[in-house]
Amino acid sequence: MASRAGPRAAGTDGSDYRHRERVASHYQMSVTFKTEIKRLIYIHIGLWLLLAAQMCVGHLKLLSYDQVAMPYQWEYPYLLSIVPSGFGLLSFPRNNISYLVLSMISTGLFSIAPLIYGTMEMFPAAQQLYLHGKAYRVIFGISAVAIMYLVLVVAVQVHAWQLYYSKKLLDSWFTSTQEKKRK
Repeated sequence: MASRAGPRAAGTDGSDYRHRERVASHYQMSVTFKTEIKRLIYIHIGLWLLLAAQMCVGHLKLLSYDQVAMPYQWEYPYLLSIVPSGFGLLSFPRNNISYLVLSMISTGLFSIAPLIYGTMEMFPAAQQLYLHGKAYRVIFGISAVAIMYLVLVVAVQVHAWQLYYSKKLLDSWFTSTQEKKRK
């Protein structure tokens, strides 16, 4: 066997790498999916902090009503959407399937459901803005409906991708446990 700086071992031309062990594909996929889910969770935390800050400013009246409107009703239950993200992060260190499934189910309940309700709640205001150009709620001079619909679109995409990658991660974890049971 040769060292890094020394000569190559006698009788080999360097093409003997095929027999070496490799990391199983489900472990590679697990690491990739965990990384993607963590990125999405951190984006979600950023959105959550923005909504929480907007709600605090609105309720504590730190700025006038002309600058920051009071929050919509869907924003209150959406604050609970931080819980599924916590379950997701807790599931990663030991590949805990229970926490990941709990994260996926609670994402639908605490994240997706308030976003759907928010879409319906803000629709009349969006229609009023579109048809008549009147904005009844503003955030720093911009229509609150336009800003919140933008937040809704980003949040739905983040949660949809999070659910997609969570399902893929769950499948890769099931693959590894099935292979262990066969042996």
